[in-house]
Amino acid sequence: MNVRIALMQLLPCGSLQGQREKGIAACKRAKELGADIALFPEMWSDGYALPQDGQKLRELAVPADGPFVEAFGALAAQLQMAIAVTFLERHEPKPRNSVVLFDRRGERRLHYAKVHTCAFDLERVLAPGEGFSVTELDLGDVTVKVGAMICFDREFPESARLLMLQGAELVLAPNACPMEINRLAALRTRAYENKMAVATCNYPAGQPDCNGRSTLFDGVAWLQDAPGPRDMCVFQAPEEEGIYIAELDLDLLRGYREHEVMGDRYRRPETYGLLTLETREPAPAW
Repeated sequence: MNVRIALMQLLPCGSLQGQREKGIAACKRAKELGADIALFPEMWSDGYALPQDGQKLRELAVPADGPFVEAFGALAAQLQMAIAVTFLERHEPKPRNSVVLFDRRGERRLHYAKVHTCAFDLERVLAPGEGFSVTELDLGDVTVKVGAMICFDREFPESARLLMLQGAELVLAPNACPMEINRLAALRTRAYENKMAVATCNYPAGQPDCNGRSTLFDGVAWLQDAPGPRDMCVFQAPEEEGIYIAELDLDLLRGYREHEVMGDRYRRPETYGLLTLETREPAPAW
């Protein structure tokens, strides 16, 4: 069973209405291309605009149950396609960087707010999320266990590990930054060490500080009876704007997870006590 993920590598329009209309049109095109899931880049509702003035920021934020987000829920039901829509979420005391995943019936399956905000930069004005969760997503012919992490979350192995421990097979990762060798290596590593697929959708070149290169790492590092390792990057988009379809071979991943040694199989959590302590380096003085 192949799961087809539409990576919506789109340039923003500059207005909430424009984002909504372009996003809806792109989802319809993704469905025509055979997608089971459509994934937007990080904070699609405002194109990752983050004014540092509190009032301007609040004006851009939208409620998680408001018209912008709900429009994609209705569209998911209309198209019979899961949609992961991203947005600057209205929240107290500060807005959040969030994603809501609707299933093919238009029902909410996941609401995730970015835990590891880039508090060293523009995201200092945001509130972080409070944890990671996994849902079962019915795609019609198959049900897949899905979680989410957003951009900087990938730099923390704990993000992906917590999702793996809850059974995630596929992680949806909205993004808004340059996808260069080190960030791509982090995504590859999260997929490798947890035996799970990671689908990342970035903004294309033309969006400041972004360069496309949306990816799917399928988490399968070896094939039985094959002479050596395989490339887990089964799809990488170019820099240009577009709707790119990445296919995940779910049967291959599930078979691999049954016999391979990564993930939870040989962990020693009784030795990891330091991970639960409140230790933190001071912020650098640039």
